[in-house]
Amino acid sequence: MSATTPASVPAAAGPGPVPAAAGPVQAFQPAGRAPGSAPGSGSGPHPGLPSSGRDRYLDLLRTTALVRVVFYHLFGWAWLSIVFPSMGVMFALAGSLMARSLSRPALGVIRGRVRRLLPPMWAFGALMVGMMAYAGWRPSVTKVLLYLVPVGAPPYPDSLGSASGWLDLDWPDQAVGPLWYLRAYLWFVLLSPLLLRAFRRLPWPTLLAPLALTAVVGTGLMTVPGEPGLALTDFAVYGSCWILGFAHQDGLLKKVPRYFLVSCAVPVMAFGLWWAHGHLGPDGWDLNDIPLAQATWSFGACALLLAYAPSWRQLPPRLARFDKVITLTNNRAVTIYLWHNALIMATVPVVDQLYNVPFIEGRFDSALTATYNVWMFLAVWPLIGLTVLAVGWIEDLAAGRGPRLWPDGARRARARE
Repeated sequence: MSATTPASVPAAAGPGPVPAAAGPVQAFQPAGRAPGSAPGSGSGPHPGLPSSGRDRYLDLLRTTALVRVVFYHLFGWAWLSIVFPSMGVMFALAGSLMARSLSRPALGVIRGRVRRLLPPMWAFGALMVGMMAYAGWRPSVTKVLLYLVPVGAPPYPDSLGSASGWLDLDWPDQAVGPLWYLRAYLWFVLLSPLLLRAFRRLPWPTLLAPLALTAVVGTGLMTVPGEPGLALTDFAVYGSCWILGFAHQDGLLKKVPRYFLVSCAVPVMAFGLWWAHGHLGPDGWDLNDIPLAQATWSFGACALLLAYAPSWRQLPPRLARFDKVITLTNNRAVTIYLWHNALIMATVPVVDQLYNVPFIEGRFDSALTATYNVWMFLAVWPLIGLTVLAVGWIEDLAAGRGPRLWPDGARRARARE
C-alpha cells in the first residue's frame, strides 16, 4: 500500500551504495545495487493537567515517534514497525490535542490547525517542485495546487533526472512520498468535529468503526482505485488511533479498568501479528505493507500507551537530560517530518566523499561500505539541525508567534532561575 509505506532512500552515483527501484523501505546494502510518521507539534495534556500545561509524557512519545521514523527511513528495518508504531502514535497524539482544542468553536480550531500546517509545507513544496521542474517535470496546475492544500497526497513523477546524476532516478518518491501523512492529517482535522460528536454520542462504535472499515478496504474485499482509495485506506488504518486520542482527552480510557483494557488490547495486537504472518508483504514483517495488521497492532499499542500515561508535568530525573531535545522536537515536529527523508538523501553524496579521502581510498573502502548506513545516520542529524535553524521558524510564524531559531526551552528555563 503505497500511501502508508514510507519510501526508500535513493543513493548517489559513485562508489557508495545504490538503491533498488521505488517501492517499500529497504535498508542500504553496500554490495551491488542496494535497496534504499509531524504535524501537530503541541501536545494535548491529560484531563488532570491545567489547560495551559504540557504533558511531558505525550511530548516524549512524539519525540520517540519522530526519531523512530528517521531510523526506519534510513535503515529500513521492518521490525521497527512492530517495536514502536510511530504513525499510529502521532495520529493518536494529534487526535488528543484536537479534542482538547474543540472546546472552542470548531471553525476557528480547524482554521488554526490548517494555518499551522500549510506555511511549512509551502516552503518544502517550493523547493521540491522547483527541483523537479528544473529536472524536467512539467506538472499541471491541479498537481501544483496539492502542494498548496494537500487534500490529496502531493504528486510527483515516478522517475526523474539522469542515471549518472547524484541521486537515484526515483528521488521524488523518496522526498515527497512521506507527505501522504499530511493529507491524512488534514482530512482528520477537517472531519474531527463530526468524529468527536459521534464519539461522544456513541463512543465504542465510533472508536471501532475504522477497524471494521480496514477489514473491508485493507484486505481486498473492496477496492477503491487511485488516490481516493489510498486516502480511504489511510483513514481506516489510523482512524481508531485518532479517536483513541479523543478517548484519552475525554478521560474515557481512565474509566475502563486496566485489567479489562489490557485483556482487550493484547488479543487485538496478537491478531495483528497473526494476520501479518499470513499476509507478509515484499519486506516481510513490515506492517506498513499490511493494512489490517498495522491498524490492529497500532490500535492496541496506542491504547496501552495512553491508558498507562503518567501525565508528567516534568520529565522524571532519569529522562531530564533529554528535556531540551524533547522540547525542540515537539516545537519543530512539522519541520522534522517534512524534511527528514530529503535530508537522508542529502547524506549520500556527503558520505560518498569519504571514498576520496587519501587515508581511506584503497585501504578502508570495504570498511566504509560495510558501515555506510552508520555514517549516514551520523550525518543526517546535523543536517536536520541546520534545517531547523534555516526554516523551522516558519512554524512560529504560522502559529502567530515570534520566530525562534532553536526553541529547546533553554531560555524559559533560565527565566525561571
